[in-house]
Amino acid sequence: MNTAASKPLVLVPACNRQLGHHPFHIVGSKYVDFVRLAGCLPLVVPGVGEDEFDQLLALADGVLLTGAPSNVHPRHFDEGVHDPSLPLDTERDRWTLPLIPRVLALGLPLFAICRGMQEANVALGGSLHQAVQQVPGFDDHRADPHAGVEQQYGLRHPVQVEPGGVLAGIVGGEGFDVNSLHGQGVRRLAEGLRVEARAPDGLIEAFSSPAAGGFNLCVQWHPEWRAAHNPVSRRLAQAFGDACLAYRHGRAAGGARQRTVGARPSPRSARPTPR
Repeated sequence: MNTAASKPLVLVPACNRQLGHHPFHIVGSKYVDFVRLAGCLPLVVPGVGEDEFDQLLALADGVLLTGAPSNVHPRHFDEGVHDPSLPLDTERDRWTLPLIPRVLALGLPLFAICRGMQEANVALGGSLHQAVQQVPGFDDHRADPHAGVEQQYGLRHPVQVEPGGVLAGIVGGEGFDVNSLHGQGVRRLAEGLRVEARAPDGLIEAFSSPAAGGFNLCVQWHPEWRAAHNPVSRRLAQAFGDACLAYRHGRAAGGARQRTVGARPSPRSARPTPR
């Protein structure tokens, strides 16, 4: 168990919601709980400018992209809005889309859920089905809006894990059942990304970026729901948390090496210190 002082810091980008006359930054509690289950300290982040990325990422040991009721605006993959009644969050798009490539380039651990998976694909050059249920050959992956929350987040279908990938390394090669609460999904996977799992209808349920320098996994289902009671979710949280802790230790060691290399020793400090 990590002590409070040693816990990795995970950035959790906030969504934007108008409550009454006032705008709010919000994050679902279940995502914060998932970060804590991973043994990390969550830091909810409102919208930031690109000129603030470096300062923000210098604090981070990992990034978690949450699910949300909103969709990524389709202008980011050169389409118009298919259904104007569905919510968008252009403020989240504005800064998370350029943030994602930076996170991967730095080797920061990244875990993305539902909308987070979709925005990762778009940020890297992919596209989305705006209404999976209307595409021939695909099932309806949306939750029943009239059902209770327990039924909505209940296990709906299995996923087939692709061998040799990040997900297989965490949970093994066997498939497992997941929940399903999304209307959009991956249409064209961004170049260089690797499929990690598929639904029975062939829809991509998880992917990763092998070219990135650090741990990363993007999933379409909601592992954060009752995560502590789900063996697969616990393994995913542990894998993410372990990667964040390793990044923190590596960053600390790198900083210590940099200070050692950059320092000019005095005659006293040049003498070996007994250990």
